[in-house]
Amino acid sequence: MKLSVKKTSELSVPEFLEIMKARIKVFVVEQECPYQEIDDQDDDAIHMILRVDGQLAAYTRIIKDPSQGYIRFGRVLVLKAFRHQHLGREIVSATIEEIKEDFPGNNIKIAGQSYLQKFYESFGFKPVSEVYSEDGIPHIDMVLKVVE
Repeated sequence: MKLSVKKTSELSVPEFLEIMKARIKVFVVEQECPYQEIDDQDDDAIHMILRVDGQLAAYTRIIKDPSQGYIRFGRVLVLKAFRHQHLGREIVSATIEEIKEDFPGNNIKIAGQSYLQKFYESFGFKPVSEVYSEDGIPHIDMVLKVVE
């Protein structure tokens, strides 16, 4: 297992395409969510890439917006062939640690799919919204307080 942390500008074209294929596979095809997967947030994002035997297995994207008092992450995925191996826990934990290290003094906010609320609560996230629909999928905003 190998974790890579790269800014968009540091990704090679093959790496960027591999990430986009994985995101489209999970979010557009599997979840049947017709969504413009590549967006402006990718321009300045930090990509957390977890590989198993050289293959992309899990991924998250960190979005920097400290002016809001928090850093966000999303596009959390584990490819189907690698599920049920605790890689979701591995990539989320690594993402939280990366944010704490690179952006000290900022809380962490996510817009998680509501069925994963208990999963995110296990990391210390607390809900800060009611469940709402985003692209037809129930979501909930959650915050991990890193600073008081």
